Amino acid sequence: MFSRISGALVERHGESVVLDVNGLGYDIVLPPCVAEKIAASPGERVTLEVHAVLNMDGNSGHFTYYGFTNAIEREFFESLLSVASIGPRSAARAFSQPMSSIASAIDRGDHAYLKTLPGIGQQKARDIVAKLQGKVAKFLLIQDAQPAAAVPMPDFADEALAVLLQLEYKRGEAETMVRETLDAEPSIRDAEMLLAQIYRRKAAAT
Repeated sequence: MFSRISGALVERHGESVVLDVNGLGYDIVLPPCVAEKIAASPGERVTLEVHAVLNMDGNSGHFTYYGFTNAIEREFFESLLSVASIGPRSAARAFSQPMSSIASAIDRGDHAYLKTLPGIGQQKARDIVAKLQGKVAKFLLIQDAQPAAAVPMPDFADEALAVLLQLEYKRGEAETMVRETLDAEPSIRDAEMLLAQIYRRKAAAT
């Protein structure tokens, strides 16, 4: 069973992503706090640490994959799973705030804070503290990454993007070209200038 996956982002569905890995599409569930840090556009490469869960239905079964931006996040998720009353989906839903904030609440026995997490009631909050209090030091030390902020694009960038899509560039590739060109040439003020500069950059790269 693999523990890491890297592939092109195909699509997003709320708090899950589909990654294309050598022609195979993998549906990866992301806890809310992880999902908000994934700012990739379709076509861009994404690498995730993975925790796999085998779900049995009679004599058949299928895997559900949960994704994380680093191994420490995955280990924290697995710590939540060590609580008898917490299943994978409950753990993923509850992981809606920065890891260090949840770990701090566990360490100080803050049931009220834990009850604000999706799917965590009074009994589950007590179970989490009873099982994990005093065992979360490493998760308190990590510097949580801030959610990736979406940089607003000028209106004329949408016009240039539409032209690139008409020329049959993939959306992810087209968005990357537009953003990289604007970052490199902030003086660009209209779609015609933007497209011309994209052409020059591509020509110089070949």
